[in-house]
Amino acid sequence: MEDFIEQMRNDHKEFDHGSLEGFFGHAPFDLFNSWYSEAIRTAQLEPNAFVLATVDFRSQPSSRILYLKELLAEKFVFYTNYQSHKGKDLAANSNASMLFFWPGLQRQIRIDGNCSKVSEEVSDAYFSSRPRGSQIGAWASHQSEQLSDRADLEQRLEMYAEKFPTEVPRPPHWGGFELKPTLVEFWQGRPSRLHDRIVYELDENDWKIYRKNP
Repeated sequence: MEDFIEQMRNDHKEFDHGSLEGFFGHAPFDLFNSWYSEAIRTAQLEPNAFVLATVDFRSQPSSRILYLKELLAEKFVFYTNYQSHKGKDLAANSNASMLFFWPGLQRQIRIDGNCSKVSEEVSDAYFSSRPRGSQIGAWASHQSEQLSDRADLEQRLEMYAEKFPTEVPRPPHWGGFELKPTLVEFWQGRPSRLHDRIVYELDENDWKIYRKNP
């Protein structure tokens, strides 16, 4: 254990991939799309994965990995069981934070904002595009609740597979959230830990752009 700790202390990674200079646009979405497209083009691992942080009614934060599915009307959309831990958190406190991290590009993007449910039509359209197994799973899983035995989950899977032999409707407790950003920070690794941090902060209807110290 001591050797591991010593190794971590001496792991001085250098950041030298690029920089954030020049004109970034009047809103954060063009730069987000540019970075996201480059993450896909350069085959970064799970480019649409992000950390979602929420806070419950006790002010206890929690986080988990999710996948960005859509960017609609400048809102970031993800899907979940509304009765899950995160769904209940967002019902109690709709403020949340998303974090994308692409280590191969030495970049991260933090997006703070307020979440609300997408329309039923949007949730229906995405649910219909999912594989049948995932559709059945959305019915069978009592997400985030205690599970006494794996066999219970498998029995529910069989039950719903029989109940919906062809088309699987969207469960009423399952759908999308859209996060409307109020702050977006772009982080680009730079040498000597003097990283670039460009922030877009919403001021009423306008985006204020500024740099932060690394």
